[in-house]
Order: sequence, then C-alpha cells, then structure tokens
Amino acid sequence: MLLKTTILLLLLSSLLTSATAQVYSATEPLAHTFSIVARDPKTGEMAVAVQSHWFSVGTSVSWGEAGVGVVATQSFTNKSFGMRGLALLKSGKTAQQALDELLSTDEGKAVRQVAILDAKGNVAAHTGQKCVDYAGHITGKEFSVQANMMLSEKVWPAMAKAFEQSASLPLAERVMAALNAAQAVGGDIRGKQSAALLVVRGQATNAPWEDRLIDLRVDDNPAPLKELDRLLRLHRAYKHMNAGDLAVEKNDMPGAMREYQTAEQMFPENLEMRYWHAITLANNKQVPAALKLLQPIFKQEPDWRTLTARLPKVGLLTVTEAELKQIMALK
Repeated sequence: MLLKTTILLLLLSSLLTSATAQVYSATEPLAHTFSIVARDPKTGEMAVAVQSHWFSVGTSVSWGEAGVGVVATQSFTNKSFGMRGLALLKSGKTAQQALDELLSTDEGKAVRQVAILDAKGNVAAHTGQKCVDYAGHITGKEFSVQANMMLSEKVWPAMAKAFEQSASLPLAERVMAALNAAQAVGGDIRGKQSAALLVVRGQATNAPWEDRLIDLRVDDNPAPLKELDRLLRLHRAYKHMNAGDLAVEKNDMPGAMREYQTAEQMFPENLEMRYWHAITLANNKQVPAALKLLQPIFKQEPDWRTLTARLPKVGLLTVTEAELKQIMALK
C-alpha cells in the first residue's frame, strides 16, 4: 500500500505546475472519493456522506455544524476547508461566497474537490481541472454530489438520480441511497475501504450535544457501505432503546415495553435489547414471558444474571422476592 501510494504521488505530482508544498502533506490526505452534501427541506436537517478507498475518510472529508451547514473536502484534501468553510457560513456568507473565498487563496485548487451546503439549502461545488479522471460534480436542489478518481463518468449522475428519486425517505437514508448508487456503477477505481455519515440539525439548539443527530464512521472495512447501512439501522434501533429508558425514568412501563420491543424486533440478535425488553415485561407483571426471554440470555452470557440481581436495589426491577428467585433460578 505504501509503495502504491508513493507511485501515485509521484505520478500526480508531475501534473502540478505550482505550489507543490500546498498540494499534499501529511495533514492533507489523499481522499479520492465520492460524496454528497444535502438538506431535507421538510426538517432542515443537513447531511454529508462519503465513501473512499482510503483509511478513515470521515475524519478528513466530512464536516458539519447544526444551523450552519456541511462541507465535503476531498481529492488532495485541504482539511482546513472544513472548519474554515463552516466559519465563513457562520459569519453570514452563502455557500458560494464561502467556496469562492476558500479557493481564492488556495494555490492547490487545481487538485481540490469541494462541496458546501448552507443552512438555507444553497449549494456550491468545485472540481479542479487536475483532479484525476473520472471526476466531476452535479449540483441540484439543496444537494451536491461529487466524485474523483472514479471508474467511470456514470458515478455522480447515478448519485444525483438516486437522491432525487428517494425523496420520500429520511435524509440519512437518501444520502445512503446516493452512495450505494455510486458503488453500483463502479465507484472508486481503487475499490472500497471506508465510509462516513454525518447528519446535523437545521437549527442549533441550547443543547449542542444533541445537535449531531447521526455521526457514524466505518474506518476500515472490505464492504464499508454495507457496514455503514447496518450501523444506521442499529442507530435507529438504539433510538428506541433510549426512548424506552426515558419512559422508565417517567415510570411509563407500557411505553418502555413498546420501545424496547420495537428495538428488539429491529435487531433480535442483540442481547441487550432482548434483555431490557424482558425486564420491562417482568416489571409489567408478565414474569412468565420475561422468563422465556431471559433464560437463553443467561445461558449465553451469565453476567446478565449477575446484573439482574443488582437491579432491584435501584428500582429498575420491581418484582416480588418470589419472582426474583424464579428469575435467578433460570438455567
């Protein structure tokens, strides 16, 4: 891999006519890739999603801030474009104005590829003339798709089509559809390695820790989009788990049972989801049903039995002494 990367750098450096030091450094990784920035007009949510044959592409390419916008910076990546782009948007610049300012002082812009979307849905994109073929972008209504070093010129048109045709889906699933469409027509000429998905609120709140709605990365995987899709579904399932926990806090046991059961149905192999569904059943006077769920869990992972004995002390298991003995006696 090191030899291949060295050869690639040598070949590409021969294309450059100026500012070699500005084009590549250890802090500006080669993220030849395909990505999408997009906004949901109904919710205001903004997303940036990416896949590449490069390690941990999400730490370099994708940037976003609630109420501000999202940025994808790739090809010979200038990582500063992420934070600087968001700062420009925050200062009141439009997506195009921010992009123009970033590129105005960039001596390596010929090998850059950048897309910016602001909180109003304005988009701007740039594909430098020395980005490696096949490379290009398409901007549409509240989205931009861009790609470089692709197997064919079909990649970014396929992404745009998939995004536009999936308008009924949540934003995260729409951008995933675009990434999968890119891969279906060949994707990155080098193959697959990593992917990332970031979704932020359309408006910032007083709880900034909740403003990143989805933040998922697959840093190294032979099928990164398949794994990213699994993580997104798991994320959705755990939202139901969190809702169940909140219901427990409010002593709404029927509500908690509904949420835990929904999560379990989404990922039935997940022991934790099955476990809390069982505990909620027990708390709702459905101990026989709880026992059926708990028995295989205890058999597979005995530590869950140990945890169960600790729950009555903190009020998370409200069964009688006799019922607790039944639970603990499971084999």
